[in-house]
Amino acid sequence: MDEDEWLAERFEEQRARLGAVAYRMLGSLTEADDAVQETWIRLSRAGTEEVENLGAWMTTIVSRVCLNMLRSRNVRREEPLEVHLPDPVISRDGDLGPEDEALLADSVGLALQVVLDALAPAERLAFVLHDMFALPFDEIAPMIDRSPDAARQLASRARRRVREADAATPDPDLTRQRAVVDAFFSAARGGDFDTLVTLLHPDVVLRADFGPGRPAESLVVRGPDAVAQRARLGANPAAQLHPALVNGAAGVVITIGGRAHVIMAFTVVRDQIAEIDIIADPERVERVASAVLGDG
Repeated sequence: MDEDEWLAERFEEQRARLGAVAYRMLGSLTEADDAVQETWIRLSRAGTEEVENLGAWMTTIVSRVCLNMLRSRNVRREEPLEVHLPDPVISRDGDLGPEDEALLADSVGLALQVVLDALAPAERLAFVLHDMFALPFDEIAPMIDRSPDAARQLASRARRRVREADAATPDPDLTRQRAVVDAFFSAARGGDFDTLVTLLHPDVVLRADFGPGRPAESLVVRGPDAVAQRARLGANPAAQLHPALVNGAAGVVITIGGRAHVIMAFTVVRDQIAEIDIIADPERVERVASAVLGDG
């Protein structure tokens, strides 16, 4: 085996971990794939003769790539979208594959990913690498041109913002999650407002992301009465529900006329729905939902 083949094998061994780092940093599956590919390009060009810990070096490279992508994204986006939801990890109901398990190894539900998406790039890097991947601050500091103490402060600030956001943690029992989600759709289609309200947490929040093409339709709705009213009015008898796991929790892909229309993620806490995240950007829905609908 020559050196190039050896390096390619070592990279493949780390690919899942690198993808997990990139997904948490970027909240975009496509951009995460791009970041991992760019990591391979940089690694293969630079060589590894003086590298003592190859896995750590790959993590450093992908982190720097992600940091540059985040900074470029912030500069490019002149007006931030009022509501932007990260890409969800979609898999068939009851069938979380090895790659998805790697992406979600730290139980990063969509609710937490939404919070991460709101952090400044350097805060996000410090928090993700230290709190989720246990990298020491003396390794994180050079990536953001800060001292270890400054990197520690960034992670602490990010940790405080995550804690203040109080991202809900889904109930661990997927069967009970699914029962609550099924009851929600049954009540919505039946126009049963009272049942809808009982299924919703007192602090429930609904976020809908219709994408850059329809920013005016994106919205945030809070409170059980308002969310129940929108669910009742939004029920479409032509919609077909395809149960799916969305970031490891109960969710659905909705098709109309055979085409993917909406992805809905639910955070169920103590048998009530605490968060509903809706992605209705047609291009993104079709791409992300392919894991569930790919075989037709």
